[in-house]
Amino acid sequence: MNVWRTVFGRSRRLDLVAGFTDGILTALVLGAGHLAPHHEPMQLSLALRVSLAAAISGLFIFGVAHYAELRSELVEAERQLNLTEHGRFAASHLGRAASIEAATGALVACTATFAGAMMPLAIAVFIPEPRWISIGCALAALALFGYLLARTVHGRPVRWMVALVTGGAVLAYIGMKMNIV
Repeated sequence: MNVWRTVFGRSRRLDLVAGFTDGILTALVLGAGHLAPHHEPMQLSLALRVSLAAAISGLFIFGVAHYAELRSELVEAERQLNLTEHGRFAASHLGRAASIEAATGALVACTATFAGAMMPLAIAVFIPEPRWISIGCALAALALFGYLLARTVHGRPVRWMVALVTGGAVLAYIGMKMNIV
């Protein structure tokens, strides 16, 4: 089994995209109060706690979503095959494979969420001035991510970049105003 393909293959695109984007956006909304001027600076322990909270939440969300999707595919296969006894596929090796696949996807998404959240927060810790630099780096990462996604799905890079940067800027603004952590 090729680990590189397992983690970064086309089948893991959703996990990586959603996880990384979720991590950056969660960091912006939760930690933006510490990233703005005239507020308490970001501390490494807080950056780790916010990133870990985002990752744990992502692990649960993506695990449940993946498992539900895979189980629904098994139910649909049973329906198409006109099997009268429901749940046979889920009780077989296919059900175990669905569990493993869901767990793998959730771990990839969880890791991407942690990395996405930690990136702007770590910048704020290690480069505390100017304060806006970490928000700017997060928005730049979203722009780069939007560009790469657009190229991957044959979309319009500028639209993808603008959409992701706008979403990030709005959430950073909301995070600054709410000053959650």
